[in-house]
Amino acid sequence: MSRCIAGAAVLFALLWPAACGPNGGSSEAPGAVGVPAPLFETPGGGVKLEFVDNPAPVPDLTMTTIDGVSISMADQLGKVVLVNFWATWCGPCREEIPYLVQLAARYPDHLTVIGVSEDAGGTDLVAAFTAQYGVNYPIVMSTPEIKRAFPGVVALPTSFVVDPEGRIVESHVGLISPIVLEQETRYLTSLPNDATVEIVAPNDQLRLANAAQATEIPGVDLSVLTGTQREEVLRRVNTEGCPCGCSLTLAQCRINDSSCGVSPPIVERIVEEVAGAD
Repeated sequence: MSRCIAGAAVLFALLWPAACGPNGGSSEAPGAVGVPAPLFETPGGGVKLEFVDNPAPVPDLTMTTIDGVSISMADQLGKVVLVNFWATWCGPCREEIPYLVQLAARYPDHLTVIGVSEDAGGTDLVAAFTAQYGVNYPIVMSTPEIKRAFPGVVALPTSFVVDPEGRIVESHVGLISPIVLEQETRYLTSLPNDATVEIVAPNDQLRLANAAQATEIPGVDLSVLTGTQREEVLRRVNTEGCPCGCSLTLAQCRINDSSCGVSPPIVERIVEEVAGAD
């Protein structure tokens, strides 16, 4: 389902040559009264966006933030919603948070960011972290119900883009470009933009890219671990390199190259070491 692999490379350099002004109905210029000016400058030629040809509607879903406030997806109709799965231990997640904060502040009437924490440490840990980072958007803890509404989260960060009609039109695995997210928001809410859109078929193939941190490892049962043990295993396999010569981390090798015979026993050994340490 994720389209980020076809369109994401580096946080600031995630752009394609394209023509400008695809939404054609807006004559207002950025900076006009009531129209927020873009935060991030697009390159010459604009930005190419990809949306799926058969967007899936998000079911009626109500979540509770770590502050005890209910937030409903139904109440967000008319706005773009970015549902961002993340964790405090995920380096790329920490890297993109400041940009999500900036965009949430710039587009309060057009964009809602909802952070879904995958942390095992509980709400106190997450609350302290979000206070330190000045997070200004709602944070909820991951639940099976949320995972069913937004399936296929096997790496962090993973972000789902929900259009103003409540449909998932795009997902990004790994670091999301603030330029792309801003242009997605502006395009989907008919604000003046510098984007062209290609409608594509959903792609279920996943390859870890954009510094994504795996949360599931093929062939490895992480359910036998405690939450803390699981996070330690994920931290190691997402940082330690595979010695097979692929220049990938162990997690990337397991997901991107299922035929590799070097990484499986190493990952299994890490799981045994972490499980036996306690």
